[in-house]
Amino acid sequence: MILMIIEHWVQILSIKLGWINDFNKLVVKYATTSVMLNIFSSSSKLIKTFDGHIGRVHSIDYSEFDGGQFICSGSQDYTVRVWDVDTTKQIGQFRHSSVVNCVKFSPYHYHNLRLNVICFSSFDKAVRFWDIKENKQLQIFNENDSWFSGIVFSSFNSGQYLCSGSFNKTIRLLDVETTKTLHTFNGHTASVWCVSFSPLQNSNDKSNNIGVIGGNGYTICSGSSDQTIRMWDIETGKQLTILKGHEGAVLTAQYGSNESGIVGGVNIILSGSADKSVRLWDVRSSKHIQVFNGHTDDVSAVEYSPFVVNNIEAGGSSNVICSGSLDNTIRFWDIRSNKDELHVIKGDDGKDRGIVCFKFLLLNTQGRHNEKTNGGVDLCYGSYKGPICIWG
Repeated sequence: MILMIIEHWVQILSIKLGWINDFNKLVVKYATTSVMLNIFSSSSKLIKTFDGHIGRVHSIDYSEFDGGQFICSGSQDYTVRVWDVDTTKQIGQFRHSSVVNCVKFSPYHYHNLRLNVICFSSFDKAVRFWDIKENKQLQIFNENDSWFSGIVFSSFNSGQYLCSGSFNKTIRLLDVETTKTLHTFNGHTASVWCVSFSPLQNSNDKSNNIGVIGGNGYTICSGSSDQTIRMWDIETGKQLTILKGHEGAVLTAQYGSNESGIVGGVNIILSGSADKSVRLWDVRSSKHIQVFNGHTDDVSAVEYSPFVVNNIEAGGSSNVICSGSLDNTIRFWDIRSNKDELHVIKGDDGKDRGIVCFKFLLLNTQGRHNEKTNGGVDLCYGSYKGPICIWG
């Protein structure tokens, strides 16, 4: 039944990124399977709630192992928790001594050691690695004089490298295997909130796997309270580009993803700010090409969605980007138009009181939601007051 519904609604689009009229118009071209947004917006609803946190959920991540589907979360309540998606039950908890800022399932430990490990950053000036099964700390990185904020694993070398932002205005590139610092990136003039690894650049260049860490062809971007986004060369540690335009702290920034089918995503950055705006940037011109206004509070998270919409004015289909805000909404935007949002998911004013983080999931729905008609896409968010919710 599900396959029939998906075959009926899902469109196979052929899309490519390009620029027209001196970067005034973004043309989106995909080579992937995408879901029409109107299907999700018309059929989705709140289907699961995970209760337990008693403070802001700053970060969530998703993984599959041991035949199950799991979410991890980090919170202002000093805990890291692991949840079974199918049952919504908490299956693990690490009680910490400080606020937890960011959590990630570690691809390095899974691919190399077959261990299910969560990496998290916190206010105690450390990045830690927690073995879920053994419920113990495996590693700690504490060579820092201030608290860590956003963290992200490298998309190359099986996630051996971890990038982290910090309140001391720096970004660090860490070797997970040795827990040693490889590079410290200096240039921001205020705290760094978020970091992101680029997709592979120059994929036809045979030298991509050459270099100190095998990261030739990759860059890092970082967002800061100094209201800038900066790009860095992974191998040399040099600053490459500064993107200016936000009028508040840059709280979230993401490169375009090759996984979403965006060709040339390395040249695209999506950002959200305390100035309440969402911006799309072309790093080649160092300018924003779209500004999306509508939120009434800080924009805390942005994502490239798996959705597309018909854009009559542009004469084709457009990719959809999303933003979450402390105004308690997740908004969906046409990447080719900065007009009003296409769709809004509103959190519960009493229970949620703000969207802090969110993530798109492609959950295995066998035996759970056979009536599902949204193309198999779910959206999970962490809230200001603690609940974690899934819409699907």
